[in-house]
Amino acid sequence: MTFRSAVITFPGSNCDRDMADALEKVSGTAPHRIWHGDADLPADLDFIALPGGFSYGDYLRSGAMAARSPVMQAVIAAANRGVPVLGVCNGFQVLTEAGLLPGALLRNAGMNFVCREVVLTVSNSQSLFTAGYSAGQEILIPVAHHDGNYFADDATLDRLEGEGRVAFRYAEDVNGSARRIAGVLNAAGNVLGMMPHPERMIEPEQGGTDGRAMFESAIEALASV
Repeated sequence: MTFRSAVITFPGSNCDRDMADALEKVSGTAPHRIWHGDADLPADLDFIALPGGFSYGDYLRSGAMAARSPVMQAVIAAANRGVPVLGVCNGFQVLTEAGLLPGALLRNAGMNFVCREVVLTVSNSQSLFTAGYSAGQEILIPVAHHDGNYFADDATLDRLEGEGRVAFRYAEDVNGSARRIAGVLNAAGNVLGMMPHPERMIEPEQGGTDGRAMFESAIEALASV
């Protein structure tokens, strides 16, 4: 199977090359590189990634302007058709601003930029993104964000927990996120937003490989369809 993926680049993205490199190294096929102003996506995509960075300089709110880019209408349509969409860091912010995921990403508690490796606990190992992990497994993934404090009202948080849509939690408080949530899924399970950067932990030279299983999980899940 040829894995057909795409990485979206916005003005201010700075992790798009990292994401593209990770997808190519794990899948063996280079992803399409899509500019934010493109109104269409290649046909028959298997996977779409929204990378980290500071899209549009984080004006208004982080991800707010990128969520209204021409390409996002095509991303939303693809997600609604069931195409897997991964948003990392700024990509997570874009997904919430676009309405593909609930909640919002606020300024970190303490107003500090957090840039370090953190321990995550896998809360849901049943999604196409997380099937390569075990429930309760602890993994080491880097973070680099200023607006990673996940917020949602209690009813939304209870629903996410009850439906198994919390994918990852921080093992300890990193940024003030409600219930230490680090990543959430949509109701259909094909959209994942997370603040930590799995693409920065796919080979030993990066300091570890704990992020690799996420990409391998998605590729294996799609190959079995």
